[in-house]
Amino acid sequence: MIGRLKGILVSKQPPWLVVDVGGVGYELEAPMSTVFDLPETGREVALFTHYAVKEDTVALYGFLRENERVLFRTIQKVSGIGAKIALAVLSGASTDEFARLVQAGDIAALTRIPGIGKKTAERIVVELRDRVDGIAAVPGAGVAVPRDAQSEAVVALQQLGYKPAEAARLAKDAATDGDSAEAIIRKALKAALR
Repeated sequence: MIGRLKGILVSKQPPWLVVDVGGVGYELEAPMSTVFDLPETGREVALFTHYAVKEDTVALYGFLRENERVLFRTIQKVSGIGAKIALAVLSGASTDEFARLVQAGDIAALTRIPGIGKKTAERIVVELRDRVDGIAAVPGAGVAVPRDAQSEAVVALQQLGYKPAEAARLAKDAATDGDSAEAIIRKALKAALR
């Protein structure tokens, strides 16, 4: 099992990252909450990881904070939720915010997260209400490289589960001159949760 990686950030194409550890490039998928806080490429980074093996795939997920990894693992214990929705949750809400929504039973806010419908939101509230208390306190494969920040944001939003037209609209509404892709994505996700 791989629990943590420390190395040089070689590439970041949300939600994909490549970290060079001793000459080996590890490809990881990360939530936007981690991508937003990463240093520039070429700098050292340390990530908590989750190594997942399924019948036909092996995947590695990276998180800057342990509480994000804990929430990622906890969310997947809800029936019908896999890694893709767990990443969307972490990309759309902080661990504190998600815990607050679950404890408050805010089904409407939870359904604004891509991939979560009403029934899934209800299951999340029922199954996780007692588990999220301590979480906040826990100390591009196949994607063309976009040429501008707004296009990069659209690709990242699609990777998070938004339909192409909705991703384009969210990115366009959020973009202002000089914004990085990360800034556009952050603003788009906040707007989508309103």
